[in-house]
This record gives sequence, C-alpha cells and structure tokens, in this order.
Amino acid sequence: MKTETASVKETVLITGSTNGIGLHLAKEFARRGHPLVLVAPVESELQKVASELKTAGAVSVRIIAKDLEKSKAPQQIFDELSYERIYVDILVNNAGFSHRGKFWEIPIEHDISMLRLNIEAVLRLTKLFLPPMVGRRHGRVLNVASVAGFEAGPSLAVYHASKAFVLSLTEALATELADTGVTSTALCPGPTDTDLFERSGMLSARMFQKANLMAPQDVAKAGYEGVMAGDRIVVPGVANKIIVFSRRLLPEAAMVKMNEKLYADTSDRTRKRGDGEVKTAQV
Repeated sequence: MKTETASVKETVLITGSTNGIGLHLAKEFARRGHPLVLVAPVESELQKVASELKTAGAVSVRIIAKDLEKSKAPQQIFDELSYERIYVDILVNNAGFSHRGKFWEIPIEHDISMLRLNIEAVLRLTKLFLPPMVGRRHGRVLNVASVAGFEAGPSLAVYHASKAFVLSLTEALATELADTGVTSTALCPGPTDTDLFERSGMLSARMFQKANLMAPQDVAKAGYEGVMAGDRIVVPGVANKIIVFSRRLLPEAAMVKMNEKLYADTSDRTRKRGDGEVKTAQV
C-alpha cells in the first residue's frame, strides 16, 4: 500500500466493488498496477474478489466490509486507513441502490435507504478523502452517476433525483478544484448489464431489455480512461451519448413523458399492484 514515502502507483478506493461496474473498475485499476482498497457490505464476497484479483496479478488488495447505508461507515473507513497510513489518491464512489415503482406506492424507508447510499455516502466519503488530496495537491474523484442524472424519470423518480445530485456535485467540484491538482469526474452510464438491473426488476421495463444493455467492463474501461484523463463528464457508448444529446433538443415535458413510456412494465413481476412491494438492488 502507498504511504507518504512510498513510490508506487496511486492507491484507489472503490465502493460497491464486488459486482457490476465496481468490480470491473477494480479489474481495470488492478491491471495497471494500482494498489486497491475495496469496500462492500459482505466480507465473504470481498474476499472472493480480492483472491481473484491477486491471482490475476494485483499488486495489493485491502478489503473493508462496511455497509455504507450506515452513516458512521465512511468515518470508520477513513479512520481505519489513516491509522494504517494508507493514503487514498483516487476515490471511486460507485456503490448504488435502485428500485422501480410508483412513487406513492414505494415505502418511504426504501427511499431513505437509497438516499443514504446514493447521496449521503458519496457526500461523506468525498468530504473525508478530498481535503487530504487537496493538501497533497494530487488526487482524483470518480463518482458513478448515470444518464438518469440528466433528466426526471417517472417510476424511478427518487433514483433519478439522487443521480442528478451526484452529477451536479461532481461538476461543481470540478470547477472548485481547478488549479488544486485534484480532478472530479462523473461517470454517467446508461442501462448496463449488472445485478442492479436484474434484482431491482428493471429488466421488465421496455428500456432495460437485455439487448439494450451495455457491458459493465466497457463502462468501467471508459470510466478508468476518463478519470485518468481528468475529464469532467464521461458518457460511455454511442447510444448513451445520443440519449444525453437528445434531451437538449426535446422539451423537458416531452422527455419525461418519453421516459415514462420507456420505464413502463412489460410484465407484472416488478411489483404487486396496490401493495407497494418493489424489488430493490444494492451494489
């Protein structure tokens, strides 16, 4: 691991690193010789990923099993790494949570849990790890937002709102950090073939059919290249770029109405009508 006096590649902390985009980001950084700090809720899953990465040649993998829905988790992670004199050069806020359904039918507890992970954890981790980067005049922050952050999303109302927060925060930080030696990058994938879509019931929506999903390794590669280049916003894939560009041409009301149709259920498996039950997913 990197210490103040060690001369090695930048140390990377990745949340939600046991599957999906986070796992493939870990592979991208490991492939290029970066020491890793992997954070996820389940220790056994972290151990499995760490073992696979080490077998594939990873320089160093430190795992921390923490549930980022708990407000104290970010501080505990920061304190643990500080005690061990592990200095994070690249912070990757990837962990995310989603559910789909009518806003008034989803239990408020589900929404609050999602906001704790999608917003509060991102905010707390960035508040903790960014100041030391600025002090060292070197560092990078990669926040995994979404094309959902560019527009409102009926049936995914709170998820879209949470990603809009992440996107806006990341862009603002990119400007604030000018001339500090630290960069802020928002990775904005569209529909991606991950457990997030499978477990949250999104695959029953028209927009999220398997044929329309981007491979997570392609998203991760774009994210790696973007953060290392210091790009402000990274939208991987031609189709996703078209989605983002088209919102600039269409009136907001028309875009939201189109999203409502795209997110419409093609089956009854996502939620039981009237009882407020929804599928959720955390990565």
